[in-house]
Amino acid sequence: MANTKSALKRAQIAERNRLRNKAYKSAVKTLMKKYFAAVDAYGTNQSPESKQEAMTRMSEAYSKIDRAVKKGVLHPNNGARKKSQLAQRLKVHTQAAASAQ
Repeated sequence: MANTKSALKRAQIAERNRLRNKAYKSAVKTLMKKYFAAVDAYGTNQSPESKQEAMTRMSEAYSKIDRAVKKGVLHPNNGARKKSQLAQRLKVHTQAAASAQ
């Protein structure tokens, strides 16, 4: 337990920040899962609508990751790695589609 007024305040701030960080990280994970599901759907059914859906989900995930990095929730390298994973997953399916044609 905090012994001083300032230590108590710092503990309260740390708890507030922990909850904010938790919300950001959870949102990033959720958007990434939705994106991966959209990419898998595009992989099974290569239609322009499914590709557009995947691109929309990618944009949302990129935006949330960038905001998390800007707020200091994620380390910049961690954010870059997550964005790279997103791009790589789509690249696999688009290369397969290009080679199939």
